[in-house]
Amino acid sequence: MAGNVTLSARNNNSADEFYTQLSDIEAELRHYRSQFEGKIVFCNCDDPFESNFFKYFAMNFTHLGLKKLIATSYAGSPITGQQLPLFDVAGLSESRPPRDVFKVEITHVPDLNGDGAIDMLDVEELLRHDANVITPLEGDGSFDSPESLALLDEADVVVTNPPWSLIRTFIPLLIEHDKKFLVLGDQNFITYREVFAQIAANRLWFGYNNGGTKWFRVPDDYEIKTESRKKVVDGIKYFSMGRAYWFTNLDTARRHEPLTLYRRYTPEEYPTYTNYPAIEVGKVSEIPENYDGEMGVPITFLDKYNPDQFELVGQSIDLAEPMSKYAAKEDYAKNGKAVGGTGKFFVPVGGGKHEGVYQRVVIKRIGARG
Repeated sequence: MAGNVTLSARNNNSADEFYTQLSDIEAELRHYRSQFEGKIVFCNCDDPFESNFFKYFAMNFTHLGLKKLIATSYAGSPITGQQLPLFDVAGLSESRPPRDVFKVEITHVPDLNGDGAIDMLDVEELLRHDANVITPLEGDGSFDSPESLALLDEADVVVTNPPWSLIRTFIPLLIEHDKKFLVLGDQNFITYREVFAQIAANRLWFGYNNGGTKWFRVPDDYEIKTESRKKVVDGIKYFSMGRAYWFTNLDTARRHEPLTLYRRYTPEEYPTYTNYPAIEVGKVSEIPENYDGEMGVPITFLDKYNPDQFELVGQSIDLAEPMSKYAAKEDYAKNGKAVGGTGKFFVPVGGGKHEGVYQRVVIKRIGARG
């Protein structure tokens, strides 16, 4: 992830190697411009020579009114130096190979090429000729290294695509250090207890451009089994994902917009779970406006969650009671095959049988009676 996937050195998780496209970054960041003025931005999972997060903030440094931009490289990046060779960079010429771990600190991006606009050519010139901007790191550059944590304490806002396999550590770390952040991740992160707890505590929510197809640059040796999810453009390999969501604690207008409810509750349409006292709501658009009790809704609800309208009670993985307390194992089988009876909700389907539903978030309307 133009990210410090080298905690992949620790994890050896090649699935962490996703590099976000500039167009996706621009589409999301345009919603937060006023929240960056006078701030120190830290891209703590971003090789500054390859990361489009770094490029975005460097090119928009003056426009956003940033105070400082910091980015850290990491040991083992598969594409380091492909766009701006390291030997061209001032401040690294005395570094001993394979010393490819460094930090970039920028406080001003002048129009060095004299074309009247601040663009990536100016940033490249700055990196090539200003030895005060870039310096080697002693450690591996991972986001939880002592050097990175010291930079984190200096920063106001973190923006990056972190190593997804380490998200359970990454997001709580940012919150522990009381940082604002905007990070890209997998929609399913919300099912992780460490992440859901932050959402329920109103310390984390979704950004704007969630889901849909996003294409990520991946290393040449990255295995993509589904042909429709890969493409090669100008010799660069890309992989598509449909569950990429933005996670943030920067304020968004959409989290204050009430969800319009128009359905009416009936016990026939909204069965109560066998193993938890809440009703099943199969689609977010079907949430009833007149039900005061607890409701199980798809996890996609959190993309429309307004904390002034709904209370988050929990999620099925934590709330569901074992089905063995309610039915014989053969009575909550699927297609004749036994399924796990813990961590999921089941609904009665007639004839003494019960059917499991997908992961659910349990909600309750604010101000509901009872």
